[in-house]
Amino acid sequence: MACAQTGSGKTAAFLLPVLTGMLRNGVEGGQFSVVQEPQAIIVGPTRELVTQIYNEARKFAHNTMVRPVVVYGGVTTGYQAREVSKGAHLVVGTAGRLLDFIRKGYLSLAKVKYFILDEADRMLDMGFLPNMMALANELGMPAKTERQTLMFSATFPEEVQQLAKELLNDYIFVTVGRVGGANTDIEQHVLQVDQFNKREKLVSILNSQGQQRTLVFVEQKRQADFIASYLSQSEFPTTSIHGDREQREREEALRDFKNGTAPILVATSVAARGLDIPGVNHVINFDMPQSIDEYVHRIGRTGRCGNLGRATSFFNPSSDQPLARPLVKVLVDAQQEIPDWLEALAGESYGTGGFVGGSTQFKDSRGGNFGGSSSNGPSFSSGAAPAPAAGGDEWD
Repeated sequence: MACAQTGSGKTAAFLLPVLTGMLRNGVEGGQFSVVQEPQAIIVGPTRELVTQIYNEARKFAHNTMVRPVVVYGGVTTGYQAREVSKGAHLVVGTAGRLLDFIRKGYLSLAKVKYFILDEADRMLDMGFLPNMMALANELGMPAKTERQTLMFSATFPEEVQQLAKELLNDYIFVTVGRVGGANTDIEQHVLQVDQFNKREKLVSILNSQGQQRTLVFVEQKRQADFIASYLSQSEFPTTSIHGDREQREREEALRDFKNGTAPILVATSVAARGLDIPGVNHVINFDMPQSIDEYVHRIGRTGRCGNLGRATSFFNPSSDQPLARPLVKVLVDAQQEIPDWLEALAGESYGTGGFVGGSTQFKDSRGGNFGGSSSNGPSFSSGAAPAPAAGGDEWD
């Protein structure tokens, strides 16, 4: 189980060792066959993220015998099934489409040696849990003592602590920095803005920053399209991405954002996790998320791989006050400036006068307590599970 800040290279941290292990121990199979038996299965929460992981796997596996493939929903199975049948040593996919391919006989789990959950805390919440347990414990998957199971994320809430012992065998918990902490390369600003003034404030910020690539997060799918249309009419080239858009439209929106055709992308949480879009200068939380973990993931779309980034959040006290205290903690841990009004709200929420930062605490489900490290170096805890955090919000 590995926890590190957003943009720190977690994808490479699991792809490179897995590919090295496969090449060192010999790559089995891969020839044309109706049923493929991959040695590695990587599961992610969204189509965009699994496509990104697949593209990285292709780069790392270039000029080797390893053939990665990707499977995800939202498109017909025909093309993906044909690609799988040509050879599939390493399969990246969303949980639903993976299960579909296994049950239809395109894939067998009998020879899986590496089972990887990216954005593991998301993959083990109630929305994905039944599919993940089916993948891990049914359908011919080798027992956890016969495979290596890896979990990666920037946040690990309480649910993972309880589920880890069911999926992991004699595991090690590796952390870099503070568990669930924000990337310190991101300059965070929190503005007090009521709901009716958000659009005006957004336009003001966009006018002041020029042509910076900006990702704007909203909570509702219909709001994403509305804000994108509003900004486009205000002469800001903008596109949107959310769960109700067709896969073709989602891919087109990301492409336009990456190539600068639409330097502003309005998104729901479908774009909050894992996506690595080069050159994102600014993340704006038009709406605050439902959980502090989601906040950490959202702002983590900027400030990646050592680059500096900026995040601005519109905080509406009438609806966002439950986030005040955990938000202050994230700001304190990242050594960011805390507005007086926000610290006062945090104190009011819990009947205390402000907040004092402290080390994260987490409890091993098999007994014992471990203090989270606030250092920048890695820490290792055998069997240690991570700190409790706020529950996840609704996923597109």
